[in-house]
Amino acid sequence: MNWSDRLHAAIPGGAHTYSRGDDQYPSNAPPILSHGKGAYVWDAEGNRYLDYGMGLRAVTLGYADERVNASAIAEIGKGNNLTRPSLTELEAAERMLSLFPWAGMVKFAKNGSIVTTAAVKLARAYTGRTHVAIPAEQPFFTYDDWFIGSTPMDRGIPDEHKRLTLKFNYNDIASLERLFAEHPGRIACVLMEPATSLSPCPASCGGLLEPRSCAGCPQRSLNFLHQVKALCAKHGAVFVLDEMITGFRWDLHGAMKVYDIEPDLATFGKGMANGFALAALIGRREIMELGGIREAGADRVFLISTTHGSEMSAFGAFNRTVEIYQSEDITGHLWRYGRQLIEGLNTLAAEAGVADRFEAHGFGCSPYYTTRDGEGQISLPFRTLWSQEMIRGSVMMPWVALSAAHGDAELDQTLTAARKAFAVYAAALSDGIDKHLVGPAVRPVFRKHN
Repeated sequence: MNWSDRLHAAIPGGAHTYSRGDDQYPSNAPPILSHGKGAYVWDAEGNRYLDYGMGLRAVTLGYADERVNASAIAEIGKGNNLTRPSLTELEAAERMLSLFPWAGMVKFAKNGSIVTTAAVKLARAYTGRTHVAIPAEQPFFTYDDWFIGSTPMDRGIPDEHKRLTLKFNYNDIASLERLFAEHPGRIACVLMEPATSLSPCPASCGGLLEPRSCAGCPQRSLNFLHQVKALCAKHGAVFVLDEMITGFRWDLHGAMKVYDIEPDLATFGKGMANGFALAALIGRREIMELGGIREAGADRVFLISTTHGSEMSAFGAFNRTVEIYQSEDITGHLWRYGRQLIEGLNTLAAEAGVADRFEAHGFGCSPYYTTRDGEGQISLPFRTLWSQEMIRGSVMMPWVALSAAHGDAELDQTLTAARKAFAVYAAALSDGIDKHLVGPAVRPVFRKHN
């Protein structure tokens, strides 16, 4: 029995996150990994790959950072998970709040799904309303029913849950205004990522390759996030920013610092502890304290209660990660490296004559790439082909997540592999992709059928 068969025999889907599944990678991708160090991972046979998955974007310093690991190990030596709150837990909470002075309280958990659902619960408790509004373009918020019921993978979810989640379009404030008009007094919160591959700033604000700040910008009122916040305030809804990806990547203080905005609640996870299991919900004290126990006679809100939420190793990793961010220019490096990568890939695509079929774009700190077929349509088969050929060059690039461990040597290796991949891409456009793609194309996670 091979690795893939063994995984699927033991684990539904063959992995504990759908984006790690076989259907998300070309057939020549390593089916299982043994370890990682810096920007590299090794498979079970000892083959080394330069990695741009980086633990599903959770690792921003590099795999097995010795400083972070030492802090985590030191906490394990203290008992790791105690009966009452630990000193390390309090230090982590106060450190998180020091990064976001607008927030009055923090609640930690082990993954992003838990804290985003907790944000929705708080918003519903605070407003007495039921509905949640999210952008249709943003792919994932939680594995819980309130969100998954809005996707094609809605089997097993009651219809009443599905009806409570509404969708609007990112950068289209009129579409959100319509939801408020169609559901008066029923929307508890608007929950959204600050940015993905799109910027909330007006197009006249320029490109996305360099870090910038909306503070003092004369077009600040045209920023989509500020428009959403104003609309939430007008209608009495809670404004929630999901910074799972943008937090600790756009800036140590989140994309909210870049866009000069303070939400009512915010969630974090990826990147905050360099791959250790930690997520956070922060927010205004008057909302967060609904989950507390010190207001006599108040109706109780069962917010988050997790046995392993107090695991000290993750808090130690978080505390050390933040210290490294504060002493080194981590996010600055991500922006600079990403800009060079985007420019390098687009230059090579042009040299290969496929610039109209492949584009690297997005923010410098979080690049994306788009693949198109011969008719100019976005194509998963061509995305699979590109990934397949990059793996032939020992580069895994299912998406582009950068880390401090990506440096000049890694950029050179990436562009060397990309030059060869573009040659195959051009050939596939000329004589057909079936002659070059080995195995099935990757498929969307959220689809109705296997």
